Amino acid sequence: MRSLLPIIRRIWTHEWWSLLRGAALSVAVLIAGVALLGLSGWFIAAAGVAGLAGAGVMFDVFRPSAGVRFLALGRAAARYGERILTHDATLRSLARLRVDLLTALSTTPFARLPALRASEQLTRLTRDVDALDGVALRLVIPLVAAASTLTISAVVLWMLVDPTLVLWLLASTIAGILPALGLVAIRSREPSRLSQLALNAFRIRFMDTVSARAELAIFGKLDQHSEHVMDAEQRMRTELARNDRIERAGGVLISAAESLTAAGALLIGSLLAQAGVIDPALAALGFFATLAIAEALAPLRRGLAEIGRMTDAASRVNRLLDTGRRQAATAQSISRPLSDAPLLQFADVCFSYRENGPLLIADFSLEVASGETVALTGASGSGKSTLLQLAAAMMPPTRGSVAIDGLDVSDWEESRLRKTVSLLPQRSALLSGAVRDGLAAARPDLSDDEAWAVLSAVALDDVIAARGGLESRLGESGSGLSGGESRRLALARVLLRRPKLLLLDEPTEGLDRDTATRVLAGIKKYLPASGILLASHRQAELDFSDRQQDVALPCGN
Repeated sequence: MRSLLPIIRRIWTHEWWSLLRGAALSVAVLIAGVALLGLSGWFIAAAGVAGLAGAGVMFDVFRPSAGVRFLALGRAAARYGERILTHDATLRSLARLRVDLLTALSTTPFARLPALRASEQLTRLTRDVDALDGVALRLVIPLVAAASTLTISAVVLWMLVDPTLVLWLLASTIAGILPALGLVAIRSREPSRLSQLALNAFRIRFMDTVSARAELAIFGKLDQHSEHVMDAEQRMRTELARNDRIERAGGVLISAAESLTAAGALLIGSLLAQAGVIDPALAALGFFATLAIAEALAPLRRGLAEIGRMTDAASRVNRLLDTGRRQAATAQSISRPLSDAPLLQFADVCFSYRENGPLLIADFSLEVASGETVALTGASGSGKSTLLQLAAAMMPPTRGSVAIDGLDVSDWEESRLRKTVSLLPQRSALLSGAVRDGLAAARPDLSDDEAWAVLSAVALDDVIAARGGLESRLGESGSGLSGGESRRLALARVLLRRPKLLLLDEPTEGLDRDTATRVLAGIKKYLPASGILLASHRQAELDFSDRQQDVALPCGN
C-alpha cells in the first residue's frame, strides 16, 4: 500500500480542486441514497400507522413524496457531476503521468538502453498507467465517500432515532463488513498482480508474433510463438477467474454482514417502538437507512480486488520516476570539462563483450580535436562501430579510458553528455507522421527556415519538396522514403542537435558518389566547429576526412 501513496499525492497535487468537488458529490450521492431509502421507509410506515389510526385523511403525503422525488433526481444529478469531475481529473493526471514517465525514461543512461526493448517498455508503461486509473476512481474516492457517509448518517440517526441503533450499526460494520473487505484485499492481491503480468506478456508476445510472422513462418517457428501467446492468455484468464472468485466470495460475506446488520437494526427498532421510545415510522427509517449505509460500503470491493495490480504498477512507476529524479540531481555534483583538453581522447582502450573473454579492441589510442574529421578504417568486424559506441558512453571500456573535453565519459551527467555528443548508428528509427514532427524531435522550437536548411545540408530538400513539403506524412518506420532517404532524414535530425562531437557510422551507405560528396560537404558546412569521428569504408568518406585511423583486430582474433 505504501507504493500507492506517492501516486495518490501526485494525482491530488495537480487535480485537488476537481477531485475535492467530485468527492463531495460522491458523498452527496451516498447521503441522498441513505436519505431516500430512509425517508421512503418512514413515509410508508407513517402512512400505514396513520391509516390504522383512522387519521389517514389528515396525513400529509405531499411533502414526503416531494422529498422522495427531490432526493431521487438530486442523486442522479450528483452522480452525473461526480463522474464528470472525477473521470476528467483522473484522465488529466494520468496523461501528465505518462509525460513524466517518458521524460524519466529519456534520462536512462545509454549504457542501459541496449538492454531495453522499446515495445516492451511502452507496453509495460501503458498497462501500468492504465492500472492506476482505479486508484482515485475505485479506491480513494469510494473510501472517503463511504467513511463520510457512515459518519454523517451515524450522527443523524443518533439524533433522530436512538444511540443504540448507531452503536449496533458501527459494531456490525467493524465486525462484519470491514473484515470481509480486508479479506478481499489480501486474497486478491496475488491473482490481481499475476493477471496484470500475464496481460503484459500476452500483449508483447502477440505484437512480436504479428510483426515477425513472415520470418517465423519461413523458419518454422510460427506455431511455437503462437503457443507462447496462447500460454500467456491462458495464464491471464486463469488468474482473472481466480480473482473473480475471490471478489464474489467477498461479496457473499459482505451481503451476509449487511443482512445481519439490517436484521439487527430491524430488531432494535421494533423493541424501541414496542417500548414507546420511538414511533414505528422512525423504527422503519432506522432500518432502511441502515440497509442503505451498508450498501454504501459495497463499491470498495471492486477497488480492493484490484489492489494487487495497482500496487505492482505503482512500484514500477515510482521506481522509474525516482530514477529520473536521481539522474537530474546528479547534475549538481558533476565536475566540469577541461577547456584545453582534446575534444575526444581514447587512451589505451581495450574492450571485450564478456569478462575474461577475447578482446575486440586492444590498446587503442586516438585524439580528435574540435573542427577535425577523423575516419576509422579497417576490416568489417574490427571494432569501428564499437569505438563509436564507446565514445558515446553507450558501454564502458574493459580497460583504458575514453574522455570528452578531458572528462571521463563515465563522469559526465547524462543530459549534458547527450547535448555534447550525438551518434548516428547504422540503423536509425523514424516515426510515422509529418516530416516536420520527425525533425522537431531533435528541436521542438524548429522553424521552417531551420528545417529547410538542415534538409539542404543532407541533400534531401528537393525530395521533401517534391513530396509536399514539411507537412508531408511518412508511414510507420519512415515508409514512403527510400533507405538512403530515410537515413539522411535521421542524419538531419542528428545535425539539428548541433553536437560538439558528431559520431557517424557509415553515414553515406547506399548513396551514389555525387550524393555522398554533397551530404558530407553539407555536414561540414552545417557543423564547421564540431569534431567528427566516422566509421568508414567508402572512398568519399575517406576523402572527406582530415586523417584516417586504422582499427586492426587484436592478435589471435
